[in-house]
Amino acid sequence: MADKCSEGLLNGAVPGERGKQDKSVKRGNWGNQIEFVLTSVGYAVGLGNVWRFPYLCYRNGGGAFMFPYFIMLVFCGIPLFFMELSFGQFASQGCLGVWRVSPMFKGVGYGMMVVSTYIGIYYNVVICIAFYYFFVSMTRVLPWTYCSNSWNTPDCAGVLDRNLSSHAALNLTQLLNTTQKRTSPSEEYWRKYVLDLSDDIGNLGEVRLPLLGCLGISWVVVFLCLIKGVKSSGKVVYFTATFPYVVLTILFVRGITLDGALTGIMYYLTPQWDKILNAKVWGDAASQIFYSLGCAWGGLITMASYNKFHNNCFRDSIIISITNCATSVYAGFVIFSILGFMANHLGVDVSKVADHGPGLAFVAYPEALTLLPVSPLWSILFFFMLILLGLGTQFCLLETLVTAIVDEVGNEWIIRRKTFVTLAVAVVGFLLGVPLTTQAGIYWLLLMDNYAASFSLVIISCIMCVAIMYIYGYRNYFKDIEMMLGFPPPLFFQICWRFISPAIIFFILVFTVIQYRPISYNEYVYPTWAISIGFLMALSSVICIPIYAIYKVCRSEGDTLLERLKNATKASKDWGPALPEHRSGRYAPAFSPSTESHLEVQPLQPEKGQSEAAAACPLQGSNGSAYSQDSRL
Repeated sequence: MADKCSEGLLNGAVPGERGKQDKSVKRGNWGNQIEFVLTSVGYAVGLGNVWRFPYLCYRNGGGAFMFPYFIMLVFCGIPLFFMELSFGQFASQGCLGVWRVSPMFKGVGYGMMVVSTYIGIYYNVVICIAFYYFFVSMTRVLPWTYCSNSWNTPDCAGVLDRNLSSHAALNLTQLLNTTQKRTSPSEEYWRKYVLDLSDDIGNLGEVRLPLLGCLGISWVVVFLCLIKGVKSSGKVVYFTATFPYVVLTILFVRGITLDGALTGIMYYLTPQWDKILNAKVWGDAASQIFYSLGCAWGGLITMASYNKFHNNCFRDSIIISITNCATSVYAGFVIFSILGFMANHLGVDVSKVADHGPGLAFVAYPEALTLLPVSPLWSILFFFMLILLGLGTQFCLLETLVTAIVDEVGNEWIIRRKTFVTLAVAVVGFLLGVPLTTQAGIYWLLLMDNYAASFSLVIISCIMCVAIMYIYGYRNYFKDIEMMLGFPPPLFFQICWRFISPAIIFFILVFTVIQYRPISYNEYVYPTWAISIGFLMALSSVICIPIYAIYKVCRSEGDTLLERLKNATKASKDWGPALPEHRSGRYAPAFSPSTESHLEVQPLQPEKGQSEAAAACPLQGSNGSAYSQDSRL
């Protein structure tokens, strides 16, 4: 009997509501909510958790950085995460379709698509480099261990080479000079062999064929995992979202057993409380929370749109956000235990070997791994973890674009051919990524990373908050959530959405502008024309918002500009729950009296049977509480 009750009310139906179909046969749904949670965790937990957060933490006061980090998580991260999940789940539409709520702001959805396109192009190139390192690690000796290779220079000095192994033969001054001037074999392998780096961003040189091949492998893997949309990717994430934690744990256990590991961890965690008064620390904390959770990319809205209507996305948003931040902290232990061991081996401070971004993933950490016994094994595990972390995010980026296209066209023809749309997007993404595999590719990759998805995301998120809370109306939105979940959003979230989160987003924008510095890569300073291209990429996503708004106002009905604005911002008639059985209250269709009487005198017998069965057993509400249809029970 209990099983029949649960079948009638999947994913927390509202108490007192009849058992009804909660699936969208046309669009499809997640197989179960574990798939959604794992996909969202894989989307939020990416490369930045490993190669950016630990570096930010030690640079901004160690353990003291945790305080502003978690404050920003509570007041900005979780509320924005919940807003995007509830937005997509209520309408069951991607980042374009949801803007039926206020059609004039559909440009926000196009801006999200542009951002996801940029990130998807360069993110898969990073994955392809991780694939390359993964393959070359399948050897007895890692190729970046010694300085005896054809690509090495006289300045190369490896941590296992003889010139650094016998410290007794060197006096202190010579040792310091050697340490300061040395170029590690891992850095020379990265710059001179893997990238074959050119001297300028405009000098593309030749395509690095090994990287091109790995890029093809990356896109094939992503396409195969998304070949049936969320039905296939939902099964893949059982592995891609969980196995990185297994690898992190293995590397953590190995790391803390090494000499000097405790020094590295203390360097990572020791609080410098005086830095809390520094505005830059709070700015870094807010920015890291905002970018790490993937807000304003469109991915959260897209993933939530495949949820069943009554799923408790409030619970999911808290679980996923906390998991993401906990993973960042955990990864810091893994990174700094190994870096502390390396610093101890070299006899230098941890700050001399600490790095972030590609420098950590492909130079500093791989060099530290050469000091471990059976180093190829640890290298294979580390780069396999990077691949899985990257793929989890890439799945959602590609699905965001495909879902937006399919939902926008919306006819049966394109829905049946969604696989071909996925293939087309993957092929275009591969072709656009080819220039990033040239000798100047890393310059372009970092340019896109720094400009294409920086302050434009902040502007998009801020406009989305304003449009939902103040144009559509916070009272309307709170009623929508209550209709969907069975309870209104908690008061804390209502206050955050209306006041606190937009203020923090605005603070991040101001902080980003004030702290802006022209991009550089090691000693290379980008020319003005390259930085201009970066700003154009950033502008290309934001400009979608005013362009579409002007277009929509011009096409709207009305004799005056004010009337046109009102009609352009008013929710369209098809805004609301996607399935007819969920369109109740102000979303209920207007039936004629004859139709209503016809429906009343001819009830469906199966539904009657379900309702009678439901009356004999408790119902599971969306907030986890049990209810009974029969007061006698």
